[in-house]
Amino acid sequence: MHPYPHVYLVDASGQAGGPVAVASVGLPDIETAPPPQFDGPGGAWSPETLLCAAVADCFILSFRAYARAARFEWSRLECRVEGTLERVERVPQFTHFKTSASLSVPPDADSTKAHKLLEQAEQGCLIANSLRGARTLEARVLLQQAAAPAQ
Repeated sequence: MHPYPHVYLVDASGQAGGPVAVASVGLPDIETAPPPQFDGPGGAWSPETLLCAAVADCFILSFRAYARAARFEWSRLECRVEGTLERVERVPQFTHFKTSASLSVPPDADSTKAHKLLEQAEQGCLIANSLRGARTLEARVLLQQAAAPAQ
């Protein structure tokens, strides 16, 4: 890892109507629009969905790092983040992020260790740690079926 501070640069441009173009050097451009909740067209990434996506992505990448350091075997992690936007003292802000995670592991895996690593990932996610909203984690560990013996 590079020493801190890390600096990330994103450019955005838009006109009076239509999508906003978001770009960063070396990355594909994306188009965003307001979500339907703010009378947007729907069908496009919005700042709100991008924020929740960043939390989900960071959770999985954090889990990868913790699992690698612990030499923990796993096959798949699915994650859904539900962000709740409310008006607090007349200012809209995200007040809660609920992360639901399902981790698939080999049949002989230590589920207690798996849960601990999921909790570490949630607590260590730098994106979630940068936000004010409360956070909860619902984690499931799914033991994969052992392969049937070859005949």
